[in-house]
Amino acid sequence: WLLTKCNLCSCKIFLLRSAISQSHVKTYTNTECTDGYHWDPLTEHCKDINECETIPDACKGEMKCFNHYGGYLCLPRSASVIPAPEPAITPTPAFNPCPLGYEPHGDSCVDIDECERDEHDCQPSQQCINTLGAFNCQCPRGYSKVGTECIDIDECRFRYCQHRCVNVPGSFSCQCEPGFQVGGNNRSCVDVNECEMGAPCSQRCFNTYGTFMCRCDQGYELGPDGFTCNDIDECRSSSYHCQFRCVNEPGKFSCVCPEGYQLVGTRMCQDINECETGEHQCSDTQTCVNIHGRYQCVDANRCQEPYTHNSDNLCVCPHSKPACRDLPYSVVHRYMTITSERSAPSDIFLIQTTNFLTGSFNTFRIRSGDDNRDFYIRQTNNYSAMLVLARAVSGPREYTLDLEMLSGHPLVGQRSSSVLRLSIFVGPYTF
Repeated sequence: WLLTKCNLCSCKIFLLRSAISQSHVKTYTNTECTDGYHWDPLTEHCKDINECETIPDACKGEMKCFNHYGGYLCLPRSASVIPAPEPAITPTPAFNPCPLGYEPHGDSCVDIDECERDEHDCQPSQQCINTLGAFNCQCPRGYSKVGTECIDIDECRFRYCQHRCVNVPGSFSCQCEPGFQVGGNNRSCVDVNECEMGAPCSQRCFNTYGTFMCRCDQGYELGPDGFTCNDIDECRSSSYHCQFRCVNEPGKFSCVCPEGYQLVGTRMCQDINECETGEHQCSDTQTCVNIHGRYQCVDANRCQEPYTHNSDNLCVCPHSKPACRDLPYSVVHRYMTITSERSAPSDIFLIQTTNFLTGSFNTFRIRSGDDNRDFYIRQTNNYSAMLVLARAVSGPREYTLDLEMLSGHPLVGQRSSSVLRLSIFVGPYTF
């Protein structure tokens, strides 16, 4: 018996077999499957073949094999696939007089919202879009639909980023090289001003494209780390910065002079003339003699018997006195100062007669005080001579030289002498 049952959507044929004829009926089974499937005798259904496992090297090069129903896909290794869920077995729906995707509502048919009822087969990561009588499955942003699969889009292939692109499933991110940061459009890279962001420069910072530089103030130098500024010890680097002594200070140096000297400019030292500035303590009966680095008070009257004081610094011993017959007629006191280690030979003092008699002849010599022969006389003419420093001498030291001038005249026949008593003070320094 054949019974046919039909409705608007489908028609099913049932085979009714009587008990009498059951033993004479032969059962037929179809075991043929379409390409990409094979027959499973256990479930008596066609089962999908996993070509990625059965076909050696199904995909070549940098491609990766992805299996899907009835076939397989070769996709880049960076791609990711969201597999579709296994279809659920649903019971046979009740009779519906409306077209597919609609349901009766009173006397009319209304659209079924498969998305709201969760009656769609969209993948979990896909978005269900309801349409009249049906629905669409939309891949999330960053994926493209290939068949029933959602394949990740490698945005880095399109060079969206200015510097470096990092692809992630469904999206991408841009990264910048050191010294830059991602701009407002999340793709371009803009320079970072490290100087405004706390760059570790100890003194001055200069921003450059993609990096920064540290610089130091005058008197400092940049350390090996490129950030720290170290003080330059100018006094150690050279001994010519100051005439006397160099004092290092943070970022600079200063010159100082010894006692009795004052700084001229920034590095030179000059002797202070205490006799002119009034800084001496000589009495009214003394004469202030300025020397290098100090002063000395000497008696205004330095004449000793049998000499008598004639005028300022002049002592006279008349030949009318018996005690003066073998002594120089006059002794004149003079004072001078020279620096230590002065170059030699060097002219240091001019000796010149003040009373010159026509026809007379004069000779000059060092009478006393030069035991080490540090000086000598060079006569320049009949009435003058030059005291010469024979070699460099170190101070502080004091010499008292008696420089004698012997005078004679062919008509008079008697020779006379006069002495210039020169006190030479050698300073302690070369300046």
